Amino acid sequence: MTALLTLWERDIVRFFRDKPRVIGGLVPPIVFWLLIGSGLGTALRVPGAPEGLSFLQYFYAGTLVLIVLFTSIFATISIIEDRREGFLQSVLVAPVSRLSIVLGKVLGSATVGLAQGLAFLLLAGPAGLHPGLEGYALAVAVLALASVGLTGLGFCIAWVLDSSQGFHSVMNLFLIPMWMLSGALFPASTAPRFLRAVIAVNPTAYAVTGLQRALLPSVVADGAASTGACLAILAAFAAIMIAASVFVASRRDAR
Repeated sequence: MTALLTLWERDIVRFFRDKPRVIGGLVPPIVFWLLIGSGLGTALRVPGAPEGLSFLQYFYAGTLVLIVLFTSIFATISIIEDRREGFLQSVLVAPVSRLSIVLGKVLGSATVGLAQGLAFLLLAGPAGLHPGLEGYALAVAVLALASVGLTGLGFCIAWVLDSSQGFHSVMNLFLIPMWMLSGALFPASTAPRFLRAVIAVNPTAYAVTGLQRALLPSVVADGAASTGACLAILAAFAAIMIAASVFVASRRDAR
């Protein structure tokens, strides 16, 4: 626990001491939400949504997932930096388990992503969304599980790479399609059949659906995953990614 908490605290302190990183992680998605939501809002109407619902409100859940997705995964780039600076090698030779190291790094980066998501969640009221206490609690649970799972994915990739430039290239290959095929921009029910199959196995799609059920249930299409299913799938995704991270860390160390 000491090693886990130390690594977790180190990532949190490093993040909040870097003011440009804090601003850069939150302000661009807000601008993106306002520009895309306002621009498309005059040209698009969400299928099946009640009259008076703006695309800006529909796009809110997708923007939340975008913030958590990018912040959580790109926070794991610190693994490459720690290896380059020699800190990671010192941790690996310490008498602590690989599970403690993985959990410390994953939970630290996931907390950073969750913090950014919660900051944006404060804009739900000004955006015209009033889910109530239960809705906010569900949204926090969805964001927390999604942060852990996505950070685990970033950990697996960052651990085997030695270049931050390579990490950015590889992660963009995953991030953009994962987010675009999550229901953030358009409902899954309106997508072609082959895309619906991809969306069905995309874990971020259940994060978007879970947030929509929490914040704006009127836009959730009939037949979409239930609240319990979204939470269960996100929890399973988080557990699988942590297990994969432990496996990758142990294998890399042994090799």
